[in-house]
Amino acid sequence: MTRVLQKISGPDDLRKLSEKEILKLTKEIRNLLIETVASNGGHLAPNLGVVELTLALHMVFHSPEDKIVWDVGHQSYVHKLLTGRQEYFGTIRQYQGISGFPKRAESVHDVFDTGHSSTSISAALGLAKARDIQGRRNKVVAVIGDGSLTGGLALEGLNQAGHLGTDLVVVLNDNEMSIAHNVGAISAYLSKIRVDPTYFRVKKDIEFLLSKVPAIGGAMVKVAERVKDSLKYLLVSGMLFEELGFTYLGPIDGHNLSLLKTTLENTKKIKGPILVHVITKKGKGYRPAEENPDKFHGIGPFQIETGQPVENNDKPTYTQIFGKALVRLAKEQENILAITAAMPDGTGLKEFSRQFSSRFFDVGIAEQHAVTFAAGLATQGFKPVVAIYSSFLQRAYDQILHDVALQKLGVVLAIDRAGLVGEDGPTHHGLFDFAYLRHIPELVIMAPKDENELQFMLKTAVSYPGVVALRYPRGKGLGVDLVDKWDNLEIGKGEILREGSDLTILAIGSMVSPSLQAAEELAKESNIQASVVNCRFVKPLDRDLIIQLAERTGKILTVEEHVLANGFGSAVLELLQEEQVQVPIKRLGFPDQFIQHGSINMLLEQYGLNSTGIKTAALKLCHKRRVR
Repeated sequence: MTRVLQKISGPDDLRKLSEKEILKLTKEIRNLLIETVASNGGHLAPNLGVVELTLALHMVFHSPEDKIVWDVGHQSYVHKLLTGRQEYFGTIRQYQGISGFPKRAESVHDVFDTGHSSTSISAALGLAKARDIQGRRNKVVAVIGDGSLTGGLALEGLNQAGHLGTDLVVVLNDNEMSIAHNVGAISAYLSKIRVDPTYFRVKKDIEFLLSKVPAIGGAMVKVAERVKDSLKYLLVSGMLFEELGFTYLGPIDGHNLSLLKTTLENTKKIKGPILVHVITKKGKGYRPAEENPDKFHGIGPFQIETGQPVENNDKPTYTQIFGKALVRLAKEQENILAITAAMPDGTGLKEFSRQFSSRFFDVGIAEQHAVTFAAGLATQGFKPVVAIYSSFLQRAYDQILHDVALQKLGVVLAIDRAGLVGEDGPTHHGLFDFAYLRHIPELVIMAPKDENELQFMLKTAVSYPGVVALRYPRGKGLGVDLVDKWDNLEIGKGEILREGSDLTILAIGSMVSPSLQAAEELAKESNIQASVVNCRFVKPLDRDLIIQLAERTGKILTVEEHVLANGFGSAVLELLQEEQVQVPIKRLGFPDQFIQHGSINMLLEQYGLNSTGIKTAALKLCHKRRVR
């Protein structure tokens, strides 16, 4: 551990440092961030960009008495370093290590669990009103990025905060715009005037005196207000926030620690909600991240010298296969459109956006809008493909049900990061999509066994007249050969990959490959012959095939990378009950709990969803001895 950072056991220690030590501390923090993320993977660029901002927040406010809520939370690494977690920082995002996001169970300084965007203002407002009701005087600060501000929830929070008028500081961390020296100087000057108590006192006195002038006093106050507003519109860039009831300060340089501290100190003099507009640079201090902030927003382990990934696996990812397949289909089918919610790179749509710019829409962090926007397009004969991560699509449940499925519209939901996502943990695992989609009428759910089948399923989805949910996992494919000719799959039909008479393994999506491996090992080691079915569809199920195999083999094992509650296995149980087929059945999936962060392989092993775990479950079902 470096020398100055060793002195910091909590935020109070920051106030004991000299300016020279603070400057050295910023460099030490950035070096540690780069070294740790290069080893563990994580969110590098956002954290490099908030070093000075985080220092200023903890030097001005007194956590944990004062409450700091981090939106999304992927920019909270510096906060963790300053709040007693240096000793464990090397474990960040590792199995049983500290989380890459704020976590209340981890520290009293983490006052709200986050991981999805646009929640901080609403949560902070709740904390502020609780403070008011309880008669306390602590400060509450929400730190939100400009991208998160596009989320509807953030705007709802701003609206309510302005209406209530309670004391609340919102720090808008804007890392998308540059700041010119003259704009910064003018804004700093205006901000200084507006936090001067004399300004507010004189303003109220003048308004009072004008209102007492007979006949014309009230009119004069209104004229003065119009003049004031016209000047504000001319000089102050935050009029939206002013109209919502906030006092707007900024924009200010988010890497000028002295200015940050002064501005944040000034917020303590103002009553009501305040928005501090801070300009930062993503990736600051590490050239590869500064030059390519999107790549280093969230990245796996990399070489510090070059910024290149450590992983040397040339297999394409499911996301890449999806993106290439959609481009090819869009060339053949002009009504195909692509929609994403601020994730063109993450969802593989970058090339689509280049080749079909007029048919591509990035709606920002607004998943609900993305789905209903797609519904509107579908009513006019277009085939919109909405690519969103599984855990983020949860936000658009009502829109899927009410705006798409109820109207039987031809929208394709391309659900990326389905299943485990690994080190990002419970806020990002895509383990609930079968459950929140399966009960919706007029909706087809499919999941490919490999990257080649993903192409067939996408072709099937864009050809289908109704709504289709196509879910696929994060990361590399299996490395299978990709065929050029894509045929439509028959909706609701699975395929038998292996014949056996002792039991049937019904697998979906990413669990097909380990199920096949388990079946081969069962035959070799225990002379148990298992049929293995790539079910392909969670809805509709291949009823005839499942009933036939259940009656023939007498035992069913279902395997899914999803929670057991209302998942694929539950659908099979319902089918067998409806058909009054009574056979022993075992469901493999995730239990009724939130799955913590860790490597995907480690988590699959822990919950019995690798080939060994599947083999063990099959042996138990067949009343054989356990795997050694």
